[in-house]
Amino acid sequence: MSQPPAQEPRFYELGELLEAYAETGFEFTDTAETPGPGLASYLRIAARDPARGETAVRQIDDLLSAGLFSEEIADDIESLPHIRPPMGTSVEDCLRIAREHLIRFLQNPSQVPSMKPQNHWEWNERFPGLAQLLGAYFHQNFLSFYASYDEALVDYVSEALPGDQAQTAQEIDELLAIVDSDQVLESVTSILGLGYRPPHGMTHRQWLQQIRRTLSAE
Repeated sequence: MSQPPAQEPRFYELGELLEAYAETGFEFTDTAETPGPGLASYLRIAARDPARGETAVRQIDDLLSAGLFSEEIADDIESLPHIRPPMGTSVEDCLRIAREHLIRFLQNPSQVPSMKPQNHWEWNERFPGLAQLLGAYFHQNFLSFYASYDEALVDYVSEALPGDQAQTAQEIDELLAIVDSDQVLESVTSILGLGYRPPHGMTHRQWLQQIRRTLSAE
């Protein structure tokens, strides 16, 4: 008998928002006028999928309605990143400020300035398909499981759904369009999970282009 799908955590999207804060110093630095770097990072990701921002607002409302110290949500709160509020303010105050920025964003998502990801969290959220490919199939121990780079890629192609492959191919195009330096590309692919240099004689760009051609041929 099949098992029912696992239920998502109550505050799963709020958790992602707080991960963005964790990546930029574990502090709420937003003001009523300006989002801090953590929230700005999240808004750039949400601009590509505004439904995430809507979910974050609902989950903030849910948390504030229950109360941060309510026993009802104690276990759910414990699993979230713990972000420090500024002196003289509470976490609830900070979440209300973030909520107002999210509401303004949802009224006009195009207001969010477009720029390259600014931290590890944002790179992985911006390129989730590529992070899955590199982190799961080309991590630092992948040659213990595969005889070659090609074998690892064949395994990915055999396991990934066609839609996921198409997304990864598109993400490669987007990444190569915004990163013009191979040195930066080396750093970014490491952030996305790559544990080895590309095959001998190939730059990171050449190897990603080769992967892109393989995925497009499937």
